Amino acid sequence: MSREEAGPDFVEAIARGLDVIRAFDRTRPEMSLTEVATATGLARPTARRILLTLEHLGYVRSADGRFTLTPRVLDLGLAFVQSLGLWEIARPHMESLVAQTRESTSIAQLDGSDIVYVARVAVPKIITLRVAIGTRFPALQTSLGKVLLAALEPDEVEAVLAQPSRSGIEPRWTPDAVERDAVLREVRARGWSMSDEDLAYGIRSAAAPLRDGEGRVVAAMNVTTHAAETSVETLVAEHVPRLLSAASAVSADFAQLARVPLVERVPPG
Repeated sequence: MSREEAGPDFVEAIARGLDVIRAFDRTRPEMSLTEVATATGLARPTARRILLTLEHLGYVRSADGRFTLTPRVLDLGLAFVQSLGLWEIARPHMESLVAQTRESTSIAQLDGSDIVYVARVAVPKIITLRVAIGTRFPALQTSLGKVLLAALEPDEVEAVLAQPSRSGIEPRWTPDAVERDAVLREVRARGWSMSDEDLAYGIRSAAAPLRDGEGRVVAAMNVTTHAAETSVETLVAEHVPRLLSAASAVSADFAQLARVPLVERVPPG
């Protein structure tokens, strides 16, 4: 739905503020006022007011006429994750998985044609691409994204992937629709996915879905390895069974949480 069709309850000021936050990315970590105005299509006075408001709230900092986001922006995404209760549920299972595999594990959700990392337990290894909470990558080239895309209907996949990526990453693997659909069918059939240096050299990973109590895929969890250290055979034979067990445990706990009724506290008196 376009903003013109949103109706009288649409708050344009909030939308513009979010536009300014989203304008900062890997390729534009800092910008001048003019660059922010150009990136968002806003008039300079409007962009200036928004930046100053965000700076007052602690989401933006400025120095020498340049603006950057602050770590407080992560609170916006973490509020969503924490509202689901997903991190609290997943953390012990992720830590156990890392202890077993001695490899990093992450959870991501779909945002347009990208995945966005919402939870991570890492081991200190040098990999091609840096990953942190809030990092986004093109979905189709990651094991996490393949799992999430495979959970969609075919027409939904087309619509999602038609959206431009905001990751700033140029992936190695760029399949046509026939190859893409064949890969997603395979993911659906076996229940997990693999990415073998599809995104970048050196990154090999497997991912499994996380489901809610209704069986819907709400996120995906992976194990990430360095291709030079871990073969495909080792990933599939040793890490994938542990990953599937951990993902199943997270899903079971998440479903159990959803069954617990919310109790509204009534003040005494």
